[in-house]
Amino acid sequence: MLDRNRQHQIAGPGHGQALSADLYYDGAQNYSPYGRDYSEQDEGFSPLKLLFYAVQYRWLIAMMAAAGLVAGVIVTMMQTPKYQATTELEVLVPSAKVFQDIEVVSENSDLRAFQTAREKLKSRALAQRVVFQLGLSEKPDFLFPTADFSLGNIFYRAFGISKSPSIEEKTPEQREAIAIGRILRDLTVNVVPNTSLLSITFVDQKPKYASDVANQVAQSFIDQRLDQTSETSDLARQFIQEQVLQVKQKLQKSEEDLVAYAKDAGITITGDDKSLIGSNIEALNTALATAIQDRLDAGRVVDQIDKGRGSSLSPVLESKGLQALSDKLADLTSQYQQKLGILKPGFPEMQQLQSQIKELQRLYDNGVLAITDSLRLKYQEAQNKEADLKAKLAEMEKQQVVFNDKNIKYTILKREVDSNRSQYDSLITKLNEVGVSSELKTQTAAIVDFATQPNSPYSPRLSINVAIALALFLALSASVIYVIELLNNTFTNPEQVEKELGLAMLGILPLVDDRELVAAIADQKSGLSEAYRSLRTSLQFSGAEGAPRSLVVTSSEPSEGKSTTSFKLGQDFAALGARVLIVDGDLRKPNLHRLFGLDNTIGLSNLLTNTVRKEDLASIFRATKYPNVTVLTSGTIPPNPADLLSSPKMALIITNLGKRFDVVIIDAPPIVGLSDAPILSRLAEGTLMVISTNQVTRKSAKAALKRMRAAGANVVGAAMSKFAVNKFDYNYAYKYMNYQYYSYGADTAKIEGKVDDGADQPAYAKSPAFKRLVRRLRSSIGGFVDRAKSVS
Repeated sequence: MLDRNRQHQIAGPGHGQALSADLYYDGAQNYSPYGRDYSEQDEGFSPLKLLFYAVQYRWLIAMMAAAGLVAGVIVTMMQTPKYQATTELEVLVPSAKVFQDIEVVSENSDLRAFQTAREKLKSRALAQRVVFQLGLSEKPDFLFPTADFSLGNIFYRAFGISKSPSIEEKTPEQREAIAIGRILRDLTVNVVPNTSLLSITFVDQKPKYASDVANQVAQSFIDQRLDQTSETSDLARQFIQEQVLQVKQKLQKSEEDLVAYAKDAGITITGDDKSLIGSNIEALNTALATAIQDRLDAGRVVDQIDKGRGSSLSPVLESKGLQALSDKLADLTSQYQQKLGILKPGFPEMQQLQSQIKELQRLYDNGVLAITDSLRLKYQEAQNKEADLKAKLAEMEKQQVVFNDKNIKYTILKREVDSNRSQYDSLITKLNEVGVSSELKTQTAAIVDFATQPNSPYSPRLSINVAIALALFLALSASVIYVIELLNNTFTNPEQVEKELGLAMLGILPLVDDRELVAAIADQKSGLSEAYRSLRTSLQFSGAEGAPRSLVVTSSEPSEGKSTTSFKLGQDFAALGARVLIVDGDLRKPNLHRLFGLDNTIGLSNLLTNTVRKEDLASIFRATKYPNVTVLTSGTIPPNPADLLSSPKMALIITNLGKRFDVVIIDAPPIVGLSDAPILSRLAEGTLMVISTNQVTRKSAKAALKRMRAAGANVVGAAMSKFAVNKFDYNYAYKYMNYQYYSYGADTAKIEGKVDDGADQPAYAKSPAFKRLVRRLRSSIGGFVDRAKSVS
């Protein structure tokens, strides 16, 4: 047994051996990768995250943007310059003039006239006319233009080298067809909104052809319209007038026959061409539908009454009198139940309450019965009304049958009247159109603005091509970044640890090069040492009573820096004057004895298995060269570490050690794949999880935390190790820290002589400025190598 009152003996370790950098991180060769798996990715992005990704992948985005710029320039060089010219043509739509109150009113122009003119301008016949007027079928540069998009255009635009076209191999008919096809393909006609103008645009590689064709199309359209226009002949006008007289006589005769038959048959027609009987039937059908709906509604209410649910109907619930009776009945019933615990039912006061309750219940039931009887009466009235309407409808339907027999001939006569009236109206309209068109002598179209020869091409546009290419390549870079992030399932920043695991971030431990790790740990003014002191401070405020007296330091997987964290936390707590004991709880692959430069002959396993002599019991707890720091190594590696750690003796040892020391730090094995860490976490007051950056998977860390909490561990928070604080990505986007912060004050004191690094390392006599320069150069070279690897 440990004697809490006995002073432990301190044995100094040997300091002759030098420690290598790999001892300060758990050796990856000691463990197989526990629980490797992929975790789900974060969902949703905030603007700050988007900014972070843009900064993190700035080199990829910059390269893709540069590629987009080059692609935009190349595509522009491969396109043939084109010129466009536009002619504006006004379409003059004829309109009839009607005198109303001695004022001339012009009818609105029909939009169909503009659409018709637009289609005629794009017709093949008009294009053939333009080809003939300009002689385009004999011009090789018009018939055989340069390719719109070709690799040869780069040489043409750079050196002016082009192949002259030849028309000798084409017949006149083929050349004409080619010219017509070119005009139809490159001609665009649009209606100018809210005007009577048409814009005629032609595109060509030669600016002269662009303007000449656009102007000639407008002029040919005007000439074509004038050729097709002819005056209405007097013979046609006389013929229409004769037809109007004949149809007018037929219309008068058919109307007289219709009126006479309706009078003889007694047919009465309403204003909307329906019979009075038909109108009555429609009204009866509407009333019957309403009556049926009322009867159905009343029937549902009666059905509720028949099922004994009359008291729950809305008329009953809305009755103020019944509501008052119900409230009073509930009040008396409540009084009766309250007094029943004191008085017997036979007591006069109780009998009086019973009689009052019965009387109120009778009055309430009578009220409900009166309301339900009125609802039944309403249902009966609805049934009677429905029956009356059905009988009346049947009577009207019989009259409708008789009327239909009479209406057959009436319908035939009325159809003849409608036909004659339609013919008469149509002939009158045509007669008016002929009269108006014969009076119009004005031009049907006029050129408002002639096309001028363009001075600069409208296509290609370098700015547009570059913008499109840049947008496409940036979209491609965004897709690549999304895929990279989709495949990345490790922790890259502290925010992800807090979000995914729900743990407080107690400390962020910067990444240090292996060649500088020993010196960084030994140097109390290094960035790494400052980070561990910040972690110590966070642990001091992690609980209501300060730092946990017993703390388990563990990680999800090996090689995350838990042993180094235990080593440094012990020194930092001891620097405050606390008595610190560091226990190597990893009975499988211990590492702490190497960090302190001690042997591992006896230790915790020997204490648990009673294989240590009583007189050697105090020598198990070894003093170190660091003041107030004592180490309990793991000892002989046992075959059953989990059984030893879960024994009652282990719990007793932890309890007694907590009384002898101010702080007990236990370096536990990794969580995933082993049961040692959950066992130790139950014995300690707090547990600290060390999570390495860009190493442990999120799913593995979640599984480890779940196991710890299932075992009843008090996980006070997490420490993120191997965090690249000097990377511009994290400094700019997250502003968690910077390397200069952890090096603050390093230049205030001169370093002379030897620096005690824990392994008799030689002193660094270089200046702080030179050390910062070397550190920045290494960081820049390392970042360049990382980017090269990511690109490859």
